[in-house]
Amino acid sequence: MSTEQHDADAYGQELARVSHHQQEATSARFTVFQALAAVGITNEQADDIVSKLEAGAVAGAHTWICESSAPHGSAQRFEDGWSAGVRDVASYLLRIADTTATAQRGRAASSALLLAPLQQPSSSAAEPRVQEPVLAPAAALDAKEVLAAAQRCTWALADPGNFLVPEASDEILTVALGAVREDERAGYVERLEAFAEQHRERLQGLLRAYGPGSGPAEYGRYMLVGQPESLIVCERMESAPFLLRSRWKGELEAFLLDDLEFVWGPRIRLSR
Repeated sequence: MSTEQHDADAYGQELARVSHHQQEATSARFTVFQALAAVGITNEQADDIVSKLEAGAVAGAHTWICESSAPHGSAQRFEDGWSAGVRDVASYLLRIADTTATAQRGRAASSALLLAPLQQPSSSAAEPRVQEPVLAPAAALDAKEVLAAAQRCTWALADPGNFLVPEASDEILTVALGAVREDERAGYVERLEAFAEQHRERLQGLLRAYGPGSGPAEYGRYMLVGQPESLIVCERMESAPFLLRSRWKGELEAFLLDDLEFVWGPRIRLSR
Protein backbone atom coordinates (compact mmCIF):
# COMPACT_ATOMS: atom_id res chain seq x y z
CA MET A 1 0.00 0.00 0.00
CA SER A 2 1.35 3.42 -0.94
CA THR A 3 1.86 6.17 1.60
CA GLU A 4 -0.84 8.25 -0.11
CA GLN A 5 -3.33 5.40 0.06
CA HIS A 6 -2.50 4.76 3.73
CA ASP A 7 -2.98 8.45 4.55
CA ALA A 8 -6.30 8.52 2.70
CA ASP A 9 -7.55 5.43 4.54
CA ALA A 10 -6.49 6.86 7.90
CA TYR A 11 -8.19 10.16 7.16
CA GLY A 12 -11.35 8.33 6.11
CA GLN A 13 -11.36 6.44 9.40
CA GLU A 14 -10.94 9.71 11.29
CA LEU A 15 -13.90 11.24 9.43
CA ALA A 16 -16.01 8.19 10.27
CA ARG A 17 -15.17 8.58 13.97
CA VAL A 18 -15.94 12.29 13.83
CA SER A 19 -19.28 11.58 12.15
CA HIS A 20 -20.10 9.00 14.84
CA HIS A 21 -19.38 11.45 17.67
CA GLN A 22 -21.42 14.16 15.94
CA GLN A 23 -24.40 11.84 15.58
CA GLU A 24 -24.11 10.78 19.22
CA ALA A 25 -23.93 14.43 20.30
CA THR A 26 -27.02 15.34 18.27
CA SER A 27 -28.99 12.47 19.80
CA ALA A 28 -27.78 13.32 23.31
CA ARG A 29 -28.65 17.01 22.83
CA PHE A 30 -32.16 16.10 21.78
CA THR A 31 -32.56 13.91 24.89
CA VAL A 32 -31.34 16.75 27.12
CA PHE A 33 -33.82 19.17 25.54
CA GLN A 34 -36.65 16.69 26.20
CA ALA A 35 -35.59 16.22 29.83
CA LEU A 36 -35.30 19.97 30.45
CA ALA A 37 -38.70 20.63 28.90
CA ALA A 38 -40.23 17.93 31.08
CA VAL A 39 -39.20 19.81 34.25
CA GLY A 40 -40.44 23.17 33.02
CA ILE A 41 -37.27 24.68 31.59
CA THR A 42 -38.09 27.10 28.75
CA ASN A 43 -36.60 26.70 25.28
CA GLU A 44 -34.46 29.81 25.79
CA GLN A 45 -33.12 28.52 29.11
CA ALA A 46 -32.47 25.09 27.60
CA ASP A 47 -30.52 26.62 24.71
CA ASP A 48 -28.45 28.60 27.22
CA ILE A 49 -27.71 25.54 29.38
CA VAL A 50 -26.72 23.28 26.49
CA SER A 51 -24.67 26.02 24.80
CA LYS A 52 -22.68 26.58 27.98
CA LEU A 53 -22.02 22.85 28.32
CA GLU A 54 -20.81 22.64 24.73
CA ALA A 55 -18.69 25.77 25.13
CA GLY A 56 -17.13 24.21 28.22
CA ALA A 57 -16.24 21.09 26.23
CA VAL A 58 -14.50 23.24 23.61
CA ALA A 59 -12.72 25.16 26.37
CA GLY A 60 -11.52 21.84 27.76
CA ALA A 61 -9.99 21.04 24.38
CA HIS A 62 -8.33 24.47 24.46
CA THR A 63 -6.70 23.63 27.80
CA TRP A 64 -5.56 20.24 26.56
CA ILE A 65 -3.98 21.79 23.45
CA CYS A 66 -2.22 24.50 25.46
CA GLU A 67 -0.67 21.92 27.75
CA SER A 68 0.79 19.90 24.89
CA SER A 69 4.47 20.21 24.06
CA ALA A 70 6.85 19.17 21.32
CA PRO A 71 8.39 15.70 21.58
CA HIS A 72 11.34 15.57 23.97
CA GLY A 73 14.65 16.23 22.28
CA SER A 74 13.20 18.14 19.32
CA ALA A 75 15.29 20.80 17.64
CA GLN A 76 14.69 24.40 18.71
CA ARG A 77 13.20 25.37 15.34
CA PHE A 78 10.78 22.45 15.60
CA GLU A 79 9.80 23.49 19.14
CA ASP A 80 9.26 27.07 18.00
CA GLY A 81 7.03 25.91 15.15
CA TRP A 82 5.15 23.60 17.49
CA SER A 83 4.51 26.41 19.97
CA ALA A 84 3.32 28.76 17.23
CA GLY A 85 0.94 26.10 15.91
CA VAL A 86 -0.41 25.43 19.39
CA ARG A 87 -1.09 29.15 19.92
CA ASP A 88 -2.97 29.38 16.62
CA VAL A 89 -5.09 26.31 17.32
CA ALA A 90 -5.76 27.41 20.91
CA SER A 91 -6.88 30.87 19.78
CA TYR A 92 -9.22 29.35 17.21
CA LEU A 93 -10.71 26.99 19.81
CA LEU A 94 -11.27 29.92 22.16
CA ARG A 95 -13.19 31.77 19.45
CA ILE A 96 -15.31 28.68 18.87
CA ALA A 97 -16.03 28.44 22.61
CA ASP A 98 -17.05 32.11 22.73
CA THR A 99 -19.38 31.67 19.75
CA THR A 100 -20.83 28.41 21.04
CA ALA A 101 -21.69 29.96 24.40
CA THR A 102 -23.69 32.81 22.89
CA ALA A 103 -24.91 31.93 19.39
CA GLN A 104 -26.53 28.49 19.65
CA ARG A 105 -30.18 29.56 19.81
CA GLY A 106 -33.38 28.03 18.47
CA ARG A 107 -32.33 24.40 18.74
CA ALA A 108 -34.57 23.56 21.70
CA ALA A 109 -37.57 25.05 19.90
CA SER A 110 -36.76 23.08 16.74
CA SER A 111 -36.47 19.86 18.75
CA ALA A 112 -39.82 20.56 20.39
CA LEU A 113 -41.44 21.14 17.00
CA LEU A 114 -40.12 17.82 15.73
CA LEU A 115 -41.50 16.01 18.78
CA ALA A 116 -44.86 17.81 18.95
CA PRO A 117 -46.79 15.69 16.41
CA LEU A 118 -45.77 12.53 18.27
CA GLN A 119 -47.05 13.82 21.63
CA GLN A 120 -50.54 14.73 20.47
CA PRO A 121 -53.23 12.61 22.14
CA SER A 122 -54.89 9.97 20.05
CA SER A 123 -58.17 11.04 18.52
CA SER A 124 -59.57 7.50 18.46
CA ALA A 125 -62.03 8.31 21.23
CA ALA A 126 -63.13 11.57 19.67
CA GLU A 127 -65.92 12.03 17.17
CA PRO A 128 -65.18 9.88 14.09
CA ARG A 129 -63.92 11.85 11.15
CA VAL A 130 -65.09 11.25 7.63
CA GLN A 131 -62.35 9.32 5.91
CA GLU A 132 -61.12 10.84 2.68
CA PRO A 133 -60.56 8.49 -0.26
CA VAL A 134 -56.77 8.53 -0.15
CA LEU A 135 -54.26 5.80 -0.82
CA ALA A 136 -53.52 3.56 2.14
CA PRO A 137 -49.92 4.15 3.29
CA ALA A 138 -47.64 1.56 1.74
CA ALA A 139 -50.51 -0.91 1.22
CA ALA A 140 -48.62 -2.85 -1.46
CA LEU A 141 -45.10 -2.00 -0.32
CA ASP A 142 -42.75 -3.78 2.04
CA ALA A 143 -41.68 -0.84 4.19
CA LYS A 144 -38.71 -2.72 5.64
CA GLU A 145 -37.45 -3.62 2.17
CA VAL A 146 -37.72 -0.03 0.96
CA LEU A 147 -36.00 1.29 4.09
CA ALA A 148 -33.18 -1.24 3.70
CA ALA A 149 -32.64 -0.02 0.14
CA ALA A 150 -32.46 3.57 1.38
CA GLN A 151 -29.94 2.61 4.05
CA ARG A 152 -27.65 1.06 1.44
CA CYS A 153 -27.35 4.43 -0.27
CA THR A 154 -24.54 6.83 0.63
CA TRP A 155 -27.29 9.26 1.62
CA ALA A 156 -27.81 7.35 4.87
CA LEU A 157 -25.42 8.66 7.52
CA ALA A 158 -27.35 7.36 10.47
CA ASP A 159 -28.58 3.94 11.46
CA PRO A 160 -32.32 3.95 12.30
CA GLY A 161 -31.39 3.42 15.94
CA ASN A 162 -29.60 6.78 15.97
CA PHE A 163 -32.48 8.92 14.74
CA LEU A 164 -33.33 11.96 16.80
CA VAL A 165 -36.71 10.47 17.61
CA PRO A 166 -37.18 6.79 16.65
CA GLU A 167 -40.95 7.29 16.37
CA ALA A 168 -40.37 10.11 13.88
CA SER A 169 -38.54 7.65 11.63
CA ASP A 170 -41.72 5.58 11.33
CA GLU A 171 -43.85 8.71 10.81
CA ILE A 172 -41.64 9.95 7.98
CA LEU A 173 -41.49 6.53 6.32
CA THR A 174 -45.27 6.12 6.47
CA VAL A 175 -45.95 9.54 4.97
CA ALA A 176 -43.29 9.17 2.26
CA LEU A 177 -44.50 5.74 1.17
CA GLY A 178 -48.08 7.00 1.26
CA ALA A 179 -47.06 9.32 -1.60
CA VAL A 180 -46.09 6.37 -3.81
CA ARG A 181 -48.92 5.88 -6.27
CA GLU A 182 -50.46 2.46 -6.73
CA ASP A 183 -49.14 2.06 -10.25
CA GLU A 184 -45.58 2.83 -9.03
CA ARG A 185 -45.45 0.39 -6.16
CA ALA A 186 -44.38 -2.66 -8.11
CA GLY A 187 -40.61 -2.35 -8.44
CA TYR A 188 -40.37 0.76 -6.26
CA VAL A 189 -37.20 -0.51 -4.55
CA GLU A 190 -35.43 -0.66 -7.91
CA ARG A 191 -36.79 2.79 -8.75
CA LEU A 192 -35.38 4.19 -5.51
CA GLU A 193 -31.98 2.59 -6.07
CA ALA A 194 -31.84 4.01 -9.59
CA PHE A 195 -32.72 7.46 -8.23
CA ALA A 196 -29.94 7.23 -5.62
CA GLU A 197 -27.39 6.20 -8.23
CA GLN A 198 -28.45 8.92 -10.65
CA HIS A 199 -28.11 11.63 -7.99
CA ARG A 200 -25.21 10.16 -6.00
CA GLU A 201 -22.91 13.19 -6.25
CA ARG A 202 -25.77 15.57 -5.52
CA LEU A 203 -26.71 13.59 -2.40
CA GLN A 204 -23.12 13.43 -1.19
CA GLY A 205 -22.73 17.19 -1.61
CA LEU A 206 -25.94 17.76 0.33
CA LEU A 207 -24.66 15.59 3.16
CA ARG A 208 -21.43 17.53 3.41
CA ALA A 209 -23.16 20.91 3.39
CA TYR A 210 -26.25 20.24 5.52
CA GLY A 211 -25.91 16.80 7.13
CA PRO A 212 -25.26 15.91 10.79
CA GLY A 213 -22.30 17.86 12.14
CA SER A 214 -22.55 20.64 9.55
CA GLY A 215 -22.85 24.29 10.52
CA PRO A 216 -26.49 24.67 9.39
CA ALA A 217 -27.52 21.47 11.17
CA GLU A 218 -26.06 22.74 14.45
CA TYR A 219 -28.84 25.32 14.59
CA GLY A 220 -31.53 22.67 14.62
CA ARG A 221 -32.54 22.88 10.97
CA TYR A 222 -32.30 20.42 8.08
CA MET A 223 -32.99 17.55 10.49
CA LEU A 224 -34.00 15.19 7.71
CA VAL A 225 -30.77 15.47 5.71
CA GLY A 226 -28.94 12.17 6.05
CA GLN A 227 -31.94 10.18 7.30
CA PRO A 228 -32.59 7.12 5.08
CA GLU A 229 -36.35 7.81 4.91
CA SER A 230 -35.60 11.21 3.43
CA LEU A 231 -34.13 9.61 0.33
CA ILE A 232 -37.69 8.48 -0.38
CA VAL A 233 -38.93 12.01 0.34
CA CYS A 234 -36.47 13.47 -2.18
CA GLU A 235 -37.48 10.92 -4.79
CA ARG A 236 -41.15 11.78 -4.22
CA MET A 237 -40.37 15.50 -4.48
CA GLU A 238 -39.30 14.84 -8.04
CA SER A 239 -41.97 12.29 -8.96
CA ALA A 240 -45.10 13.31 -7.02
CA PRO A 241 -44.54 16.66 -5.27
CA PHE A 242 -48.23 17.55 -4.87
CA LEU A 243 -49.19 14.14 -3.55
CA LEU A 244 -46.25 14.20 -1.13
CA ARG A 245 -47.23 17.65 0.15
CA SER A 246 -50.86 16.59 0.65
CA ARG A 247 -49.80 13.48 2.56
CA TRP A 248 -47.38 15.49 4.69
CA LYS A 249 -49.89 18.19 5.61
CA GLY A 250 -51.39 17.61 9.04
CA GLU A 251 -49.13 14.61 9.74
CA LEU A 252 -45.68 16.17 10.19
CA GLU A 253 -44.32 19.66 10.75
CA ALA A 254 -44.19 21.62 7.50
CA PHE A 255 -40.78 23.15 8.23
CA LEU A 256 -39.16 19.69 8.04
CA LEU A 257 -40.31 19.22 4.47
CA ASP A 258 -39.68 22.86 3.59
CA ASP A 259 -36.07 22.66 4.80
CA LEU A 260 -35.38 19.50 2.81
CA GLU A 261 -37.05 20.96 -0.27
CA PHE A 262 -34.96 24.12 0.04
CA VAL A 263 -31.61 22.29 0.08
CA TRP A 264 -32.60 19.57 -2.41
CA GLY A 265 -34.02 21.99 -5.00
CA PRO A 266 -36.59 19.86 -6.85
CA ARG A 267 -37.95 20.79 -10.25
CA ILE A 268 -41.19 21.96 -8.66
CA ARG A 269 -41.01 23.90 -5.40
CA LEU A 270 -44.17 23.99 -3.29
CA SER A 271 -42.92 25.70 -0.13
CA ARG A 272 -43.52 29.39 0.33
